[in-house]
Amino acid sequence: MNNPPVNSLNTALLLSLRSCFEELEKDKSCRALILTSQKPKVFCAGLDILELYQKPPDYVGQFWEKVQDMWLSLYGSRLVTMAAINGHSPAGGCLLSLACDYRIMAEGNFVIGLNETQLDLVAPFWLRQMMVDAIGYRQAEMALMVGALYPSNKALQLGLVDKLVPIEDVQTVAEEEAKNWLKIPDQARAITKMASRKPLLDELRKRKQEDIQTFRDETTRESVQLSIQQYLEKLKAKK
Repeated sequence: MNNPPVNSLNTALLLSLRSCFEELEKDKSCRALILTSQKPKVFCAGLDILELYQKPPDYVGQFWEKVQDMWLSLYGSRLVTMAAINGHSPAGGCLLSLACDYRIMAEGNFVIGLNETQLDLVAPFWLRQMMVDAIGYRQAEMALMVGALYPSNKALQLGLVDKLVPIEDVQTVAEEEAKNWLKIPDQARAITKMASRKPLLDELRKRKQEDIQTFRDETTRESVQLSIQQYLEKLKAKK
């Protein structure tokens, strides 16, 4: 990913990611995908808040559908998918990481988690379920309610990531890990993966419009817009 300054998931990046995932999916010579960042110390800062601030409800709904479609293409991929998390990974960055098969994160002062509630937002059911699948019901319930961001060592302890390495080694270790996974016959691995993931994929496809409406209605609430405004003002004050 290369969307300065912090790989925020705006419309352009969402469309680019989905297009990339779908092209690789169609390429039968491609067997693995490594998702990482070209931005130093930031994997992905999450959704671009400007896409949600003072926008018409229809725009917000269309934006959320792009998030859904990007996730469906990554989470449902036949490929071996590695998240090479070479920096901070809050909110949408955590979403991308959870959608991958294996997560390698940089050691040090980096955080990962679903902190939506801190902005008065609610993670969708399919994102909540991925968190439950990764770290268990009780830990996920607490993390989601308080919008927890975990340092990398705690994330490893919880099972939110699978391996920690020095930041300069994240890409290399991801490549090595992908090679290990590719020793498994593709068909058996992909069928097993889909057996685990198909129920959640099908549930979102079935409830797609309901999910869009819920996100649109929640995000355009006055209290949420005020929270976003205050967040943007804090960011501006730091510059």
